[in-house]
Amino acid sequence: MKKLTVRTPEGVLFSFTLASPLSRFLAWIVDALAIVALSSAVGTCISILALVSFDFARAITILCYFAISIGYGIVLEWYWRGQTLGKRLLRLRVMDERGLRLHFNQIVVRNLLRPVDMLPGLYALGGVASLLSRRAQRLGDLAANTVVIRSPKIAEPDLDQLVRGKFNSLRQFPHLEARLRQHISPAEAAVMLEALLRRDEFEAAARVSLFAEMAAHCRSQVHFPPEATDSMADEQYVRNVADILFRKRQPAGRPRIATRGPSPAGGGIDTPGNASAATASTASGSDAMAPSAQVKSPPDQ
Repeated sequence: MKKLTVRTPEGVLFSFTLASPLSRFLAWIVDALAIVALSSAVGTCISILALVSFDFARAITILCYFAISIGYGIVLEWYWRGQTLGKRLLRLRVMDERGLRLHFNQIVVRNLLRPVDMLPGLYALGGVASLLSRRAQRLGDLAANTVVIRSPKIAEPDLDQLVRGKFNSLRQFPHLEARLRQHISPAEAAVMLEALLRRDEFEAAARVSLFAEMAAHCRSQVHFPPEATDSMADEQYVRNVADILFRKRQPAGRPRIATRGPSPAGGGIDTPGNASAATASTASGSDAMAPSAQVKSPPDQ
């Protein structure tokens, strides 16, 4: 499969798998069926005009068909961020060829040139252009500077690879943990987790700069005591913050089981009431469950 590699100004490389002509053709079949169904429904509603003038009703039906066939792709690709019904089912997406945000005028241009790509039929011209293009672009994509990529299902990341066996000094302050969850937005938490998971893909200078900026932002939101952050690298600080946002706190200990006999130390008798109190005390010392390690947002509090 063809690949598209995008390099950001920070030196980060992103690789995308380009959609094949076959997968794009299958997505177009789904979209064509949706357009026909929508046009038929509109035509049924307009057919009442045939009682007044058959020619007028037919002209309105033809105009509505062309408006739907062109507007269908424009509206859905804009509101679904580069996807139509067919593309969503086939996990395809339109994006800017430089990895930038997809603009509305790009969507309009590529959809207005769709009839040209369909000449002489069944996307023959567009299919040939896609096969010959280095980035699998049809004529509409070439004019709009867009590409169609595959959007594979994102696997659930494993946070244990980041924080397993590592001491988190920030967890010594539960009240500041809770405040951190309140001040860090879901989008910011997702960006930090993504940066940690892809940290080895960054250039050295870009990696240091990126985590320094993230750590400075987190420190500005919640101030931990100096003894918890002294001599801590910026990347480690961000890792500890992600640990707080995405992982639950380990329980402090198991509650004692109520017994009727004397304790091993001979210090008294545990009663069921005392065991219940110990259980309540242990439960109050643990945090609420944090979200899973999938690239999801932490809960707002």
